[in-house]
Amino acid sequence: MQDVTETQEHRLVLITGPSGAGRSTAIHALEDLGYEVIDNLPLSLIPRLIEGPPLGRPIALGLDVRNRDFNTAAVIALIDRLTRDPRLSLEVLYLDCAPQVLISRYSQTRRRHPLTEAATPADGIDREIDLLAPIRVRADILIDTSDMSPHELKAEIGQWFDPGEDRRLALSVQSFSYKRGLPRGLDMVFDCRFLANPYWVPDLRDLDGRDPAVSAHIESDPRFAEFFRKLQDLVLLLLPAQLDEGKAHLAIGFGCTGGQHRSVAVAEKLAKVLAEAGWQVSKRHRELERRVAPLATDGTG
Repeated sequence: MQDVTETQEHRLVLITGPSGAGRSTAIHALEDLGYEVIDNLPLSLIPRLIEGPPLGRPIALGLDVRNRDFNTAAVIALIDRLTRDPRLSLEVLYLDCAPQVLISRYSQTRRRHPLTEAATPADGIDREIDLLAPIRVRADILIDTSDMSPHELKAEIGQWFDPGEDRRLALSVQSFSYKRGLPRGLDMVFDCRFLANPYWVPDLRDLDGRDPAVSAHIESDPRFAEFFRKLQDLVLLLLPAQLDEGKAHLAIGFGCTGGQHRSVAVAEKLAKVLAEAGWQVSKRHRELERRVAPLATDGTG
């Protein structure tokens, strides 16, 4: 008979984000929820945590630019390595915050930003946000703390990670471009490339799927109504079963050619339906988050 402990998974949460966004508050909240918390462990030592038997409780690791061997490529390589490990259930939590809010928080505390020696933290904040951008795209859960108090952030962490009896399934609905490959960690993937492409409508090309005119064009496709009805019925059928199986987080992805129009519109519509049905939902639009310049005119959509 197989030893039961051999089939158990470690649960690991990696917490990162720009300095001042609330990482320490999140770590303390997870510690209060019973997580084994380790802050700023060297990246090279993290894989050793799962070499032994499961601890019996989840692990939360804080990562930021102060880690001794921190660099963006190393963190992404670590995420990829841990994702492939069958013994491990990994979630990457990214705490985001608007730059002006971070500047205000540093001004209030009079702390020096870890990436700058200057009196003003603005340059360090900009550098850190740029440094972390590729990791932000890889996050499973993104929480924007710009308008949150520490108390509100603790409550938000509790909603996502509380392992108590009143369990909730945290849903992530994402859009992406097939050109860049599938985002990591998706549980369900739906291809939206068969729908009418707003890219070919000049007035819609530079908009994205969050715009009502774009979504209306996509929904005018004769195939859309039946597709979305069946999609909605399928997802609402499966979610209670996933919760019964002990899932804590479920990621649903929608892909199209460029990740700007069709996948975004469908993700937005499904997220709204799920939220109205009482499910806890976050939205991620990978290509929109990457976009820092006008859309390329290469037939994307």
